[in-house]
Amino acid sequence: MLCQECNKRPATLHFTKIVNGEKTEFHICESCAREKGELIPGTPNGFSIHNLLSGLLDFDPAQAIGAKQQHQLRCEQCGLTYSQFSKIGRFGCSSCYEQFSGRLDPLFKRVHGNTVHVGKVPKRTGGLIQYKREIDKLKQEMQMSITREEFEQAAKIRDQIRELETKLNGSNV
Repeated sequence: MLCQECNKRPATLHFTKIVNGEKTEFHICESCAREKGELIPGTPNGFSIHNLLSGLLDFDPAQAIGAKQQHQLRCEQCGLTYSQFSKIGRFGCSSCYEQFSGRLDPLFKRVHGNTVHVGKVPKRTGGLIQYKREIDKLKQEMQMSITREEFEQAAKIRDQIRELETKLNGSNV
């Protein structure tokens, strides 16, 4: 594929930009990318996954180097600090999840939009999750029926919830 700018050199960089929900793809060579001011991976001022992660974690490397932190969050198991985690982008052990949990939920919410998985669930192993989701959905419907003073409908939904809870508690779903 040739560069979309100069139509001379092969396109070695492929960018996808999404602005206001509109997706635009660019296929350009390194020379044209430099001229346009795009960041090129692997170059001194290029994109770094560590810089991305640091930005998501609200970590300022300059601030951390210059200032002594009074209370540094540290994993008791492996000794990894939160600032080290934000630099390298991975945990040192499984205990880090628990040690840094207070700071992870806001990060997950920013990155994924939620802190609870709401995607697809495998049919073979997801029976329990499916039941819980159905019960939660019915509870919301019941609450809306109560708010609208549709008490007969709310009672029917309540019975459905009880039936699902009985199935959930009485079987190996």
